[in-house]
Amino acid sequence: MTTGSDVRAAFTDPAENLAFDEALLRVAPGSPVLWLWRNPVCVVVGRGQRIAREVRVEECVRDGVPVLRRASGGGTVFHDPGNLNVTLVLPGPADRPLEALGQVMSAAVDQLGLVPRIGDRGLFVGDAKLCGFAVFRTKTGLLAHSTLLVETSASLVGRYLTAAPPDPRPLDSHRSPVASLAEHGLRPGFPAVEAAVRAAASQLLGTLVPRPPSAAELARQRALLHTRYHYPSWHADGAQRAA
Repeated sequence: MTTGSDVRAAFTDPAENLAFDEALLRVAPGSPVLWLWRNPVCVVVGRGQRIAREVRVEECVRDGVPVLRRASGGGTVFHDPGNLNVTLVLPGPADRPLEALGQVMSAAVDQLGLVPRIGDRGLFVGDAKLCGFAVFRTKTGLLAHSTLLVETSASLVGRYLTAAPPDPRPLDSHRSPVASLAEHGLRPGFPAVEAAVRAAASQLLGTLVPRPPSAAELARQRALLHTRYHYPSWHADGAQRAA
């Protein structure tokens, strides 16, 4: 079995988290990498999405909720400390990255005591989405990541994200009802949830050795902060600064 990495890193700035998320892919690892992380309250839109179609901007401004953009596609998500983000980076070329992530998340949720099913761009329990999925490819690998609602309430998600627009477009989010583990009656705590995800990833990918961020990953994170994630136009419309 492959020996991969379980990166242990924590940043307090959501822009730093998004930059590190992308940096893990950009350094082109030779074996699988898993990173579990949480963000402060924010809204994160997909790479090509339009904020006005996805986000209740006035509510975000009123409540001081920042709106940021990530490098991957997929739909807009709400982040807060009650939501666990799961990043999986695989060396390329790799087939069906979302299938691999879906297997990891499905096994973890099953271990926690619910019966999940993989549906449209996410993992569901009954009719409610528990996890969303997104993917980003380069020539040397791919990144698949997920948001797992652990304690975040569905009402809080709906406060800052728009309903499905009447004129759907290809890059629009696919809106579904959501419900967290807590809203399904499970409150295992974050250590238990993280342990379940790590165990599921190890079963699928082989041994994952805990380690801190590498110098190359931190250097790439700093570069991405300069060209993208600390650059307001990146978050507004996807424009990045010249390196």
